[in-house]
Amino acid sequence: MRISVIGCGYLGAVHAAAMAQLGHDVVGLDVDAAKVAVLASGRAPFFEPGLPELLTETLSTGRLRFTTDPAEVVGAQVHFVCVGTPQKRGEFGADLAYVDAAFESLLPYLSDGDIVAGKSTVPVGTAERLAAELIGTGATLVWNPEFLREGFAVEDTLHPDRLVYGIPEGEPGAKAKVVLDEVYAIPLAEGTPLVVTDYATAQLVKVAANSFLATKISFINAMAELCEATGADVAGLADAIGHDARIGRKFLNAGLGFGGGCLPKDIRAFMARAGELGVDQALSFLREVDSINMRRRVRMVDLAREVCGGSIVGRRIAVLGAAFKPNSDDVRDSPALSVAAQMQLQGAHVVVTDPQAIANARAKWPDLNFAETAEEAAINADVILLATEWDEYRNLDPDKLATVVHKMRVLDGRNVLDPEVWRAAGWTYRALGRR
Repeated sequence: MRISVIGCGYLGAVHAAAMAQLGHDVVGLDVDAAKVAVLASGRAPFFEPGLPELLTETLSTGRLRFTTDPAEVVGAQVHFVCVGTPQKRGEFGADLAYVDAAFESLLPYLSDGDIVAGKSTVPVGTAERLAAELIGTGATLVWNPEFLREGFAVEDTLHPDRLVYGIPEGEPGAKAKVVLDEVYAIPLAEGTPLVVTDYATAQLVKVAANSFLATKISFINAMAELCEATGADVAGLADAIGHDARIGRKFLNAGLGFGGGCLPKDIRAFMARAGELGVDQALSFLREVDSINMRRRVRMVDLAREVCGGSIVGRRIAVLGAAFKPNSDDVRDSPALSVAAQMQLQGAHVVVTDPQAIANARAKWPDLNFAETAEEAAINADVILLATEWDEYRNLDPDKLATVVHKMRVLDGRNVLDPEVWRAAGWTYRALGRR
C-alpha cells in the first residue's frame, strides 16, 4: 500500500521507516529541508536505538523516501499526520498550529477514498473539527493515536501493545477500518489487540494513559515525601504494594520524576481542555500530580545542600545524565537539567555528562559545564548526582570513582544504585525517600 507520513520528527520518522519495514511504499513529508536530507541519507536527526539501521535497510529497498514537496503525497491511500502538539507558550493548552498546517497542506492533494489518519496527540474535539474540513475532498478522517516510548519506539511501532482506530459511523468508517487493517496486517496477525471506537474516545486514550502513568509516578514520589518524614524506605514500600496485581510494580520508582515532551505537556493540555469543556474539577487531581513532580526537583537540590553541610556555593557537583530518560537524547523538560541549572544558579560549579544528550543539553543550557564521561565529570567533585538512569551509570564502580572525587558523596536521583554497595565502599549515599 502507498502511504504518506506528514511530519518527520520523532514520531513521523519512526512511523515512516516502520511502515516501510512492514512492506508499504512510504513517502515522508516535512517542511525542514535539512531534516529531510539527513533522513534521506539514512541517518536519524535524533538518538533512537535501532532507527538508523531501520532507515538504512528500508531506504535501500526503495520503499522509503523523504521529500519537502507536498505534491509527492498524491496517490497515497493513507496519509498519517505525525506532527507535534507542544504546550502553548505561557498556557497549559496544546498548540495545534502544526496540526492545522499539516491538514491545510494536505487538502489540495487528497482524492476520493483517501484515508487521513491522525496520530498526533490532540485535545478531544480536534478530530471532529478536522473531519469537517475534509468534507468535499472525498477523504475520510480516522484517529489512530501513537503509544511510543522513547528508547523503544521502533519496537513499539513494529510490535505495538495495542492499536486504536477512531472512525466515523456508517460506511465511511467501515471502509476506513478495512484499509487500516491492511496497513497493520502484520501486527494484527501477531495478535496485537485492536480497539475500534469513535473519534472522541480515540483522542482521549493517549492523554488518559499518560495521565494515569504520571499519577502513578507522582503517587510513589508523594510516598517518598512521607518516607523521608517518618524514616520509612520508599523502595521497600513500592516492592510491597507492587505485589498487588491491581497495582503492579511498574512506574513505582521514586526519584526525580517524569519529564520529556509527552507526559508534562499532555497532562497540562488535558487539564486545559477539561476546563474548556466545563469539567475542570474532574481533572483537578492532575494539578497535584504536576506539583508533586516538580517538587522532587527542588527537593533534590535541598538534598545536595544537606550533604554539603548546608551550602552548595562553590561546591563541585557532577550530574550524571542530561536526557529526561535513558536511551534518548531528548532534553525537553528534563528533570536532570532542571536540577543542574538550579544548583548552578545557587552557586555550585556543575558539570553535566550524558552518553547521547550533551549536544542538545549544551544548546539548551550553554552556561552549564559538560564532560564526555562520568569519570571526567567526577574529577574533584564534592557530590555525584545520578540524574538519568543510563545502564553505564547504574553499573559504575564506586571504588574506581572514589579515586577521582574530592568527597565521596553520591545522590541517587533515580533509586537505581545499591545503597549497601556504595556505603560499604565508603560513600555517603542519599536518595529521595530512602533510609
